[in-house]
Amino acid sequence: QVQLVESGGGWVQPGGSLTLSCTASRNMFSFNYLGWYRQAPGQQREMVARRARFGSPYYSDSVKGRFTISRDNAKNTINLQMNSVKPEDTAVYYCYAEDTSGGDYWGQGTLVTVSS
Repeated sequence: QVQLVESGGGWVQPGGSLTLSCTASRNMFSFNYLGWYRQAPGQQREMVARRARFGSPYYSDSVKGRFTISRDNAKNTINLQMNSVKPEDTAVYYCYAEDTSGGDYWGQGTLVTVSS
């Protein structure tokens, strides 16, 4: 069983920055995909950013140019750097991982609130 633990959520003003982190209980190279999703109140969960084991990261149009996904293999951590945040970025953010056997895993979620 894989555990994903998110941290770094909180309140931030519009235009500000925040970094989310997700630590996996297993070696990062055992995953085909790692990424971040979010779910705003009353909305469906949507993909924010993800990256495959090999290849370039992929971003949703709503965050492209503002958010950056990165991984630290030594720490089994995947990060989401959020810059120039907007009120519409307010949501619960979930870490996601798909392993090489096709199993998918989710973190418990961390709340990000963007407001003045």
